[in-house]
Amino acid sequence: MEIDAVVFDILGTLVDEPAGIRAAVRQAAPDADADELVERWLEHVGTEQRRIVAGERPYVASDVLDREAAQSDALATAGRRMPPWPDTVEGLTRLAGQYPLIGLSNASRTTLLRMNAYAGLRWHQALSAEEVRSYKPDPAVYELAVKVSGASPERLLMVAAHAWDLRGAQSVGLRTAYVARPIGDPPSATDRFDFHAEDLADLAVQLGKHGT
Repeated sequence: MEIDAVVFDILGTLVDEPAGIRAAVRQAAPDADADELVERWLEHVGTEQRRIVAGERPYVASDVLDREAAQSDALATAGRRMPPWPDTVEGLTRLAGQYPLIGLSNASRTTLLRMNAYAGLRWHQALSAEEVRSYKPDPAVYELAVKVSGASPERLLMVAAHAWDLRGAQSVGLRTAYVARPIGDPPSATDRFDFHAEDLADLAVQLGKHGT
């Protein structure tokens, strides 16, 4: 296996999405049930993204879905302020010394810009699903990374904490690496991913041993 570039999911994989929303809720509405609102927010966004991919709803950017979920202008931009996991920044820096890194997110272009800046994420290229007016796991989103990289799909490695995301990447021929996170979507018994890592440091070690 030879890898020409590593493609990263961001929300949940590199940043703690629930923690970012929870902090925004507690700041803007101290009396609200932050945990309940976070759960409803993420459920709404996930459901509406799936409806858009299925053709049941016209495309709207993630900013619109966040505004619908938050029902508050003060909270609507919470998605731009997500804390990175403890290993994220150092892990990306380490991997960037070995491979071109591509961020591939369902977040809108504007949210992606602000989120990257807030969390200190450094990329060689950051891509939003907004470019193809859809959401992962639509194959068109992964094909965007393939097109931008200039590499064949099997020479790209998709990294995510969500098994559904990795299955989507597999559908267009990408290699896959699952990174465990407390809020991720763990692999099922039938999933077959190329790498399983505890964190980004572990992934870097495995890639080094694999000789990619």
